[in-house]
Amino acid sequence: MSYSFISPPNAGRFVLSNATLPAAAVAGYEAPAAEGLVRADIVIADGMISALLPPGEAPVELAKSDLKEGMVWPCFTDMHTHLDKGHIWPRNANPDGNFQGALEAVRADREAHWSAGDVKKRMEFSLRCAYAHGTSLIRTHLDSLAPQHRISFELFAEMRDVWKDRIALQAVALFPLENMADTAYFADLVGLVRKKGGLIGGVTRMSADLESQLDTLFKAAADNGLDVDLHVDETDDPAAETLKAIAQAVLRNRFDGTVTAGHCCSLARQDGETAKRTVELVAEARLAIVSLPMCNLYLQDRYPGRTPRWRGVTLFHELAAAGVATAVASDNTRDPFYAYGDLDPVEVFREAVRMLHLDHPLDTAARVVTTSPADILGRPDMGRIAVGTAADLVLFSARRWSEFLSRPQSDRVVLRRGKVIDRSLPDYRELDSIVGA
Repeated sequence: MSYSFISPPNAGRFVLSNATLPAAAVAGYEAPAAEGLVRADIVIADGMISALLPPGEAPVELAKSDLKEGMVWPCFTDMHTHLDKGHIWPRNANPDGNFQGALEAVRADREAHWSAGDVKKRMEFSLRCAYAHGTSLIRTHLDSLAPQHRISFELFAEMRDVWKDRIALQAVALFPLENMADTAYFADLVGLVRKKGGLIGGVTRMSADLESQLDTLFKAAADNGLDVDLHVDETDDPAAETLKAIAQAVLRNRFDGTVTAGHCCSLARQDGETAKRTVELVAEARLAIVSLPMCNLYLQDRYPGRTPRWRGVTLFHELAAAGVATAVASDNTRDPFYAYGDLDPVEVFREAVRMLHLDHPLDTAARVVTTSPADILGRPDMGRIAVGTAADLVLFSARRWSEFLSRPQSDRVVLRRGKVIDRSLPDYRELDSIVGA
């Protein structure tokens, strides 16, 4: 097992004493907060949180682990990933790191290699990484061009069942909206997504047909009881305004399912008044927005021989201030869209704090990988510390934000149902047989 800083009692009932909790991820417990951090004793019984008490007030007869003010977080939600693409970089790298190169490299790799066996091995590897880091809920987008949609959704349904006691999984069909013109394909895709309990998604692009495409998408979603999660304006072109078109389509169609938009990079490139009107529409349409800071920092504004001029992220603060549900997530992992990453929400959070300026103060920052994404994904029972919820917790030696954000927290301890899990990460050599070294 990986080195950890503490060994909680292996008992049916015990206490995590002198813990520091991010208040934004705690429900039903009031205590004085310092920069959004509160102190508590956490009583765990039969795998559940049975009490949250002021430090020192837990029953003395219970076994205890003194955290010495170390942090305790709920397990994480990673609400936008690409488990089907993961770890193909050694086999099909992006030659120059830009968006078009990523599209072409993934297309070539998918057409040549993405059998059920290939996708399964890479997906399992990714899930083992996420589980070891402390993630309990993941939404993945699955490339859904024919015939890949049938291969990947069938496999996903199998993986969701196998992993149901470790990570709750959701899947979104990812395809270019213009492909809806092939009505037989689109009907087959929608039927498959409905059958497998997924969501309908897609990539939006500015075109004369965008309005009709969105109307077709939302009608299909409404008719089949599907929620929607889209890839939106992943570009530095300020003329890209599909986010506005999506909000207008939701209102025009009176769509009452949940709608999530990922990326939304061009919003930050638009003039203030244009962006303000779009933010207001997004709020009115009740869209949720997920920013993918690491991937978009990597991809956006990348031109040969030129230093990037901007960070690639959306107007996160403005959206949140308007009442829009906002979160951050991993996105791609070791594939042509992002050459790095390990599905570690601590890394995502740490980098999001830097890139999006979620600090000064940090009082509500923890929500972006805990309560906010869990709520957006329709799982308010996850991503928070509360009496009556599962003792799915991540324990850190770090006591304050400066300590937490200055190291990768590799000595963290993950509890699932109150029991310590093995945090050993899989060896990349396990993938050599399919993607090479």
